Amino acid sequence: MLQDILWVEKYRPKKIDDVILPKDLKETFIKFVEQKEIPNLILSGGSGVGKTTIARAMLEELNANYIVINGSLHGNIDTLRNDIQNFASTMSFTGDRKYVILDEGDYLNAQSTQPALRNFMEEFSSNCGFIITCNFLNRIIKPLHSRCSVINFTIQSKQKAKLALNFLNRLKNILSSENISYNEKVLAQLIMKFFPDWRRVLNECQRHSYSGSITDEILNNVKDISLDSLVKAMKEKNFSSMRKWVSENLDNDVNEIFKNLYEKFIKNIKPNSVPQFILHLAKYQYQSAFVADQEVNIVALLTEVMADCEVINE
Repeated sequence: MLQDILWVEKYRPKKIDDVILPKDLKETFIKFVEQKEIPNLILSGGSGVGKTTIARAMLEELNANYIVINGSLHGNIDTLRNDIQNFASTMSFTGDRKYVILDEGDYLNAQSTQPALRNFMEEFSSNCGFIITCNFLNRIIKPLHSRCSVINFTIQSKQKAKLALNFLNRLKNILSSENISYNEKVLAQLIMKFFPDWRRVLNECQRHSYSGSITDEILNNVKDISLDSLVKAMKEKNFSSMRKWVSENLDNDVNEIFKNLYEKFIKNIKPNSVPQFILHLAKYQYQSAFVADQEVNIVALLTEVMADCEVINE
């Protein structure tokens, strides 16, 4: 079965109404389109929740001229000066407002690119609007906050079940379109595992669909990160075992590793060591957006925790 096209692109919603979001959020974006002008925006939230999708859907409905710049791949000052400036400084064929989507804007250099972007927003305000998406709002400099409307993609507990059901129905339609058989209970478990990262769910389904069916095997390949061996290594101050754990778990998303360390590993830290553990975790999680080698960064975190914090077994 040949699958050259990523499903996340093939089935990306083109209309706001088709994007799976809480009702209040969706209504905000609908109003922007009804007003026929979108303000400068910062869309903040976790991976795969629909930030870029909703930005593109708004602009598609407006039939606006826009470009997408990936901040993690092209976040240098030259991209800003060349690609963005050339685009923003010229009028569209229709004379309507143009837009730049800066995807993963929290990866833009905070010392050079982000300050320059602040000036671009002012210089080209009559002709071009900017939409910045980010996972970590605190990595966007304050002067950009003041020039944009900040929208957080937060999902309340009472909204979770409805959104998950909506995505389950969407996923079933996609799999049927691709002639992939599935176990509905498995799909539901997968969605709750990664909620609300719809992109991750769809990517996992595509990755496991080459046999023509989605079975519970997919759940075996996306098990929770096990911290048992790490706790033992940290308690015994066994650097080799700790490093082995990091190496074996690098296939997981780095943000998921930090989340698991915070939510689960913290239970294995003595109370008097918890403040120091959290400070170390916050520092290295911040650094993870910029480091060249994630393995070295995580090993450095756990080395500091091993040295400064007292680890216990539950």
